[in-house]
Amino acid sequence: MKFADFISDIAIQPELAAVNKEGAIRELIGGLCNAGEIDTDQRENVVACILEREQLGTTGIGRGIAVPHTKHNCVMRTVGTVGVSTAGIAFDSLDGNPVNVLFLLVSPPDQSERHLKVLEKISRHLREDMFCRFLIQSKTIEDVQQVLTDIDED
Repeated sequence: MKFADFISDIAIQPELAAVNKEGAIRELIGGLCNAGEIDTDQRENVVACILEREQLGTTGIGRGIAVPHTKHNCVMRTVGTVGVSTAGIAFDSLDGNPVNVLFLLVSPPDQSERHLKVLEKISRHLREDMFCRFLIQSKTIEDVQQVLTDIDED
């Protein structure tokens, strides 16, 4: 599995404007809507589902990383995007630090196994300091795409 299998290039946001968790989630879902991955009439519902998931436990896993996700019947396949914030976003992370890199995912409810495989792929690579550092340094969509492509080719 490659990042290109689920990350919507058009939805990548190399400099998020958001300063808090809800704002970042709204911005990333907005990118998926603008990319045609999620119907705009489902936007608020998907945001609500992700925020509900966040109430169960933060997806801000520490080290400046968050992986907000949900399952929702508005998608036929797992779709995701990447957001970067050089300033950092208040995200209620486990370590209390701001988040700089976000991978947001939405999967169909009937594809739990794929959803877990995608989360595992993201988690595995986010443990690599160099991968995270290159993402944080990305200034354009193309920069983020290149980091994802490079890791897939390794």
